[in-house]
Amino acid sequence: MKTQKFALALLAAAVLAGCSSTKLDEPAPVESRAVTPATAGAGAGAGANTAPTSTTKVQTVDLAAQAAEAVSKLRVVYFDYDSYVVKPEYQNVIEAHAKRLNVDAKVALRLEGHTDERGGSEYNLALGQRRAEAVAKSLGLVGVAASRVEPVSFGKERPAEQGSGEAVWAKNRRVELKDK
Repeated sequence: MKTQKFALALLAAAVLAGCSSTKLDEPAPVESRAVTPATAGAGAGAGANTAPTSTTKVQTVDLAAQAAEAVSKLRVVYFDYDSYVVKPEYQNVIEAHAKRLNVDAKVALRLEGHTDERGGSEYNLALGQRRAEAVAKSLGLVGVAASRVEPVSFGKERPAEQGSGEAVWAKNRRVELKDK
């Protein structure tokens, strides 16, 4: 037991002796390896004392312009007959506009709801409004403040295409996302 105490004391003394040789008040020496244009191609193993002098031009990125360009062709959400449910295939339109609205605080949208020619005027105005509000709610779910969108309805008063038939009616059942 005395031997163990002696060995432990000897070990403690050795550790303290090692610590006492390190001076904490003096700064450690620093080696300077600067790269100059003359030695820039010499490689890492050259050991030349040179400083980096390359100047890089950082291009600014206009996120608002990029977002505006991304939504330039994504301006319409189409609906099924007598429905105001936003279909999953238009989620990319909603997300692109939400990204733009969240990047550019100056932008606001008017959501114009439209219907096909079938049905009465009052019914179609109400359906167009519900469609516009459904798009507004979808935008709200991805972080757009309600104050940034204005849902309005035009019912069947402003058709995208004139005529009758399912192909024409399908193009008229829509919400157009327009800048205010």
